[in-house]
Amino acid sequence: MTSSPVSPPPADAKPPIVLQPLRLSDPFRWLHRGLRDALAAPGTAAFYGACFWAMALVLGWVFRTRPEYTMSLASGCLLVGPFLAMGLYDTSRRREAGLAPDLGHSITCWDSHMGSMGMLVLVLVVLELLWGRASLVVFAVFFNTGMPSTTGVVNAIFNPENWSFVAVYLVVGGIFAALVFSTSVVSIPMILDRDTDALTAGITSLRVVLDNTAVLLLWGALITLAVGASLWFWGVGLLLVGPVLGHASWHAYRAAVAPLPPPAI
Repeated sequence: MTSSPVSPPPADAKPPIVLQPLRLSDPFRWLHRGLRDALAAPGTAAFYGACFWAMALVLGWVFRTRPEYTMSLASGCLLVGPFLAMGLYDTSRRREAGLAPDLGHSITCWDSHMGSMGMLVLVLVVLELLWGRASLVVFAVFFNTGMPSTTGVVNAIFNPENWSFVAVYLVVGGIFAALVFSTSVVSIPMILDRDTDALTAGITSLRVVLDNTAVLLLWGALITLAVGASLWFWGVGLLLVGPVLGHASWHAYRAAVAPLPPPAI
C-alpha cells in the first residue's frame, strides 16, 4: 500500500508566528537599546520628540480650558500616535539591517500598511471612546451635581474622602488601559515588519502579554513612570522619553516574536 505524497505548502503561505520567552531583565535592555537608537539618529529623535511634546502641550491646554473635549482630543492622538511610533520603529529596523536612518522614509513608512494600520487604530479609538464613556459613568454615579470642572476633577481624585470613587475610577481605567496596552504592545511593529493583518497582529500581541504577564506588567509600569516623569516642566521630557520608548518598543517586539526565517534558495 503506497502512501500519498504530501502536498507542499502554498507558495504564498506565510511562516508561522513563533513567540519567544521573556525575562524580567529584558525591559531594561529594551530601554538601553532604545536610548542607543535615539542617540544614533538624533535628528529623527528630535523630530518625533517634538511631535510628542506638542501633543502633550495641546492635551494639557485643552484639559485646563475645556476639559469636556479632553477625551475627544485624546482619541485624535490615538489616530496620530501609532503613525508616529511606526516611524521610530522603522528607524530602529533600518539600523538593525545596517542601513542609515532616514527621516523622510520613516515619515512615510506606514503608507504601504494603511489597511492594517487603519483597522488597528479603529480598534484603539473604539476602546478609547468606551474608556471615556465609562469614566463619565463613574463620575455620574459618585457625583450627582454634574461633571466637575478641571479643578473639581483634580480635587475629587486627591481628596481622601473620595477613596471609593478613586478606587472604582482606577479599576475601570486600569481595565481599559490594559486592553489598549495588550492589543498594541507588539502589533504595530509587527504590521511594519511582516505586513500582517490587524487581527493577526492584535491576537499575537495578546498572546505575548498572556505568555509573559509579569514581564509586560513591568514594561507597562516603566512606560507609565517614564511618561509621568517626563510630563513635569510642561512635558519637555517627552523630547527624549518619547523617542526612547518608541525605539525600545521595537526591541520589545523583536525579543517577543521570533524573526522571519531567511527565504529558501
